[in-house]
Formats: sequence, C-alpha cells, structure tokens
Amino acid sequence: MKAFKVVQNVLQGSKYCDINLNGALHFNAMLYHCTSDSDKEVLPHEWYEKAFPKLTRLAHLLKDVDSVDGRLVNANDNSIIISDRIEHRMNAFKSLVRVFIGSPSVQQMLKKKISSFDCFGKPSEREPMIVNSLTLVSNVLNVTAQQRKLVRLTICPQVTQHSIWMGALEKILNELKLEIDLLNFQFPSKGTKMGKQIVYSCLKFLDESAVSYDFDSASWIRLSPAKVVDSPRKWEDVLEMFTDLINCLKSEKDWLCHLKTIEVMKEGVSQIRDVLVDNSIGYKDSRHQESLVQRKLSKTLGHSSRCLFTLLLYYLYGQVRDLEVDLCGAMYGNGIENRLTLCMGRVLTSNEEKMVWSGVKQLDRALGLFKFVWETAGMKGNLELQGHLWFVGPEERFFTYRGNAFFLHGISLGPKIISSKAL
Repeated sequence: MKAFKVVQNVLQGSKYCDINLNGALHFNAMLYHCTSDSDKEVLPHEWYEKAFPKLTRLAHLLKDVDSVDGRLVNANDNSIIISDRIEHRMNAFKSLVRVFIGSPSVQQMLKKKISSFDCFGKPSEREPMIVNSLTLVSNVLNVTAQQRKLVRLTICPQVTQHSIWMGALEKILNELKLEIDLLNFQFPSKGTKMGKQIVYSCLKFLDESAVSYDFDSASWIRLSPAKVVDSPRKWEDVLEMFTDLINCLKSEKDWLCHLKTIEVMKEGVSQIRDVLVDNSIGYKDSRHQESLVQRKLSKTLGHSSRCLFTLLLYYLYGQVRDLEVDLCGAMYGNGIENRLTLCMGRVLTSNEEKMVWSGVKQLDRALGLFKFVWETAGMKGNLELQGHLWFVGPEERFFTYRGNAFFLHGISLGPKIISSKAL
C-alpha cells in the first residue's frame, strides 16, 4: 500500500500523558493542565534538570514523526502512523514542552526579544486547541452575537454552493476510504469490509449525480450525461447510507478520523433529504435542483454548525479535517491603539526543514481562519498574526510566511538556568 506505512500497535490503552521521573515530575507535569491561571506552576531548577534528559530522549525517538491536525504521520513519506506507543510518546513530549515554555527564564526571554506582552505566560494559553467550529473562533475573538449573525449570513451563500458541497463530500469519502483500506490491511473485520462497500456506494451516488455542461453554449443546451440513473433519487438515500456507515464502523471510530466528519455532514444531508437528484433532466431543471440544495443549506445551517464549519474549511483550504494547534495562545495588545496580535504555537519534534515548514503551514491555516472571521465580522482594529514553533535544540530563527511573522524557538538546558532562544 503506497499511501500508507503501517506501524505496529505495541501499546494498548495509552491515550494520556504519564511521565514518570522520580514521581515528582509526573505530579508537577499534571499541575500544568490546571485551567486556573492563578495556579501557575512553580518548579525548582532541579525539576528541569531531571526532566530535560527525558525531553531530549523523546525528541530523538520522535525525530521523524509529525502531527498533522491530530493524525500522526511519517515526515519522510507522509504516511499515516497507527501506534498507541508513538501517540503516548508524542503526548508526553508535548506536555513536557508546554511546562518548559512556562518556565520563568523562557518567559523572560520571550518578553525581552519578542514583544512587550506576556506571550504564552498563562497556563491556559499553553493548552492545545482543536479548532472545530465558528463558535470557538468567535469566542476567542470576542465576536458579538450580532457580528456572528453577520458572519453566518456572509459565508453561507459562498460555502454552500453546490460545487463546494459536492467537493467536500467527495473529499471526505475518499479520505475515509483510504483510512478503511489501512485498517483493513492491519485489522480486517466485518465492519470495515461492509463500511468500504457503503463508501463506494456513496461515491457512486455522487458520480452519477454529476452533470456536465458546456458553459460556452446557450443556457438551454446540455451535454449528455456520462451515466443516466434509471430513476430519480433523493439525498435521503445518502442519509441512510451515512447512518449505516456510522453504525457498522462505530467500533473503529477512534481509528477513522473521517468517520467523525461523516457524522458532522449528516446534519447537512438531513436538511436536503427531500431534494431530487436526477442527471437526466434539462439544464435549467438541474440548476434548480442545485440552487435548492444551496438555499436549504444556507437557511438551516446555523453559526455553531459543525457542518457549516467543515464546508468553510474546504472552501478556504480544500481540506475537511479540523485544525489543531499545540498552544492556543491568545490575543495581546501591543501598546498601539487599535492593534492586536494573535499568537498561536506548534511543538515540533525536530528542526528539520520539512518539519518546520509543515508546522508553519498548519499554523498559517489556523491563524488565517481567525483572521478571515475577524474581517468578515467587521471587527474594529488591526489583527496581526504570529506563529511560534518550539523544538529541543539551540537554533534561533525568525522568518515570514504569507506576510505573517513566525518564530522558531530552541529549548535547551544551561548549567544553571533554563534557556530558550528565539528570533
């Protein structure tokens, strides 16, 4: 299987960070996850001395492992990795890095060399975040209820276009098919085999629903379809297939990321269940069907809809996976009137170019989405974007990507103090 490299599942049930260096490290690392900013961890230098070898060892073990929106991949060939042990190590590594970023010396460095505000200074700003709804984005940006309505009214007609709707569904189904193929290769089951057949049926439905037009001809001229369905069908057929697909794969849900997206898209399919799909009718009638899909989706998908958010991701980036950041950061005032800076961070296992640029592109998508909502909502003030990438090592770097500032920070342990360098 060219698209995937299967890594053996060698440790079951390790879904959480459990670092154990003399017991104290485990206890204090867990303190980091306290959501109260008043309970900042106060760790002695000896804690960092004992933790740093563990951090270095994890970085070495994970050198070629990248995390792309919640999915582990081999950075050398972009193949998917399925391994509880590697997932456990990655969680432990990122948790330790977050603690190091919160150390007083790192915070002093950031304030001195990067900005005048306390970047990632609070524990809540170093928590991971899954960007999976417009509501979450709006909460971070302090978008009012009236402005959220404006956002929905503005983006709905764009992201519910028939081509966007069909493209997003096809993207989800094709990626789910690849995930099922990988799972079938390693852990074949009746559910995965049945699921694969249903996915093929859904893709066949989309293919048979496609209509070809010659846009250079008069609007009443329609090219003959490649395939003609015997009788008109409804989107209710897809809704039933989605329901069956979710039921037969529910035991494999943790391994199939796009099955969760199928659950999200059921909302949209249910809203258009009564709409006919017939590629044997004339151009105008077919366009009416497509516009009906757009109108129903645009009217019924609310601001908090996960389906609407998935369509927006496909509209902006051509992808359907939720965006993930390792350090959620915050919006900071920089002392200049009407100017704010949004900071977010990624944790890297190495500073190799392929790893750095992968992290930059992921951060850029997340930051860009927040900027898109900011501008669509008509928020006052100028929002600047900053991406921060952290790895274990001494390198210092600053660069720009698509007009935004990115900082590569190296975490290292000196003889007496913890130091982190950045430009």
